[in-house]
Amino acid sequence: MDIPPLFKQGASARARAGFFALIAIIMLVVDSRMHALSMVRQAVGTVLYPFQVVAMVPRDAAYKVDDYFNSLTALQKENDGLRRQQALNAQLMQQERQMAAENSQLRKLLSMQQRMTNKSVVGEILYDARDPFTRKIILNRGSQQGVAPGQPVIDDVGIVGQVTRVFPFTAEVTLLTDKDQAIPVQVLRNGLRSVAYGRGQSGVLDLRFMAANADIQKGDALVTSGIDGIYPPGLSVATVQQVETKSTDAFAHIVCLPAAGVDRHKQLLILLVEQTIAPRPDPEGAGEKVDKLLKRRLRDSAKESDAVAPKDAPNEERKGVAPAAGAAAATPAASAAAAPAAKTATPAKPATPSAATPAQPAKSAR
Repeated sequence: MDIPPLFKQGASARARAGFFALIAIIMLVVDSRMHALSMVRQAVGTVLYPFQVVAMVPRDAAYKVDDYFNSLTALQKENDGLRRQQALNAQLMQQERQMAAENSQLRKLLSMQQRMTNKSVVGEILYDARDPFTRKIILNRGSQQGVAPGQPVIDDVGIVGQVTRVFPFTAEVTLLTDKDQAIPVQVLRNGLRSVAYGRGQSGVLDLRFMAANADIQKGDALVTSGIDGIYPPGLSVATVQQVETKSTDAFAHIVCLPAAGVDRHKQLLILLVEQTIAPRPDPEGAGEKVDKLLKRRLRDSAKESDAVAPKDAPNEERKGVAPAAGAAAATPAASAAAAPAAKTATPAKPATPSAATPAQPAKSAR
C-alpha cells in the first residue's frame, strides 16, 4: 500500500535501519580498538541495575522456593538416616555393655574355677521354671556333661543353688531362696553351725531354731559347713541382715541376704563333686542280725530257766517273783533292741510258756 505524499516524513524505514546498524558497527569497532565506551557502558549498567533486580525477583523467588523444598526433603532423609543410625548404635552399645558384663562375669567364673579343687563346668541360664511358686532355673548342661542331681551351683561370689533334676542336655537348679531348699551353714566369725532355709519369692533366707541367746550378729558372714557331704566347706552363702530376739520366744528370728547373685547373672558354675554321704544301712540285713540275736538270747534264757526252776521255785513263789522275770530283767538292753523284730521271731512262742508257767503261783501268792 503506497503512502500518500502528504504523510511522508523523513527517511524511509530501511534507511533508518541501515543507518543505525552502521552506527552500531562503528561503535563496536571503536570500542574494541580504543576502549572508548567503557565509561558509557558502566553508566548505562548502573542506571539499568535496579530494573534488572526487579526483573529477576520472580526468578530468584522461584529458585528459593525450589531450594527450600529440596533442602527440606534432604534434611528429612538425613534425619531419618541419623535416627536409624542412632537406634543401631544404641542397640550395639547395649549389646556391647551386655557382652562386657558377660565377659567380666566369665572372667570371674574362670578365676573361681581355677581356685576350686573340684571339677566344674560353666552353664548358661536358658529360662526360669514354669512353676511361678518356686525358685528354679534351667541350665544348658546335663548328664552328657557330667552333671548329676545334688551338685552345687555357684557364681563368682558364692552358692546359688543345687541341681535337683537332670536331663541329657539340660539341668534344673533349685535356688537357695526356694521355700523347700535348706543348706547347712556356719558363722564365719565364731564357727556356730545352723541350717538356712529359703523363703520363696521374698528372696531371703531364714536361720530357724536358733536359740535366742545365740552368738550371732547383724553383718555376720555365713559359709557352708560341709557336714552334709554335698556342699564343699567354706563357700559363701549369705550375710545376716536382721536379728530379732524376744523374751517370750525360745528362738531368735534371723533373716539373711544371699551373697551370690541368685537372680542377676546368666552364667553359673556347676561343681561336679562326688557325693560323700555314707550309704544307709540295709534294713533287711539289720533285721536278720536282730532276729539272730533275739533267738540266741531267748535260747539262753530258756536253758537257764529250765535249769534253775526245780530248785528255786518255792523261794521265788514266796517272794512272788518268777524265774523268767529275772532272766528278762538281766537282759533289758537285748529285749529293747530286739523289740522291732519280736513280732517276726519264731522262737518267742516256745519261750513264752516256759517263762509264764512259773509265774502262775506268784500271782496266787500275792
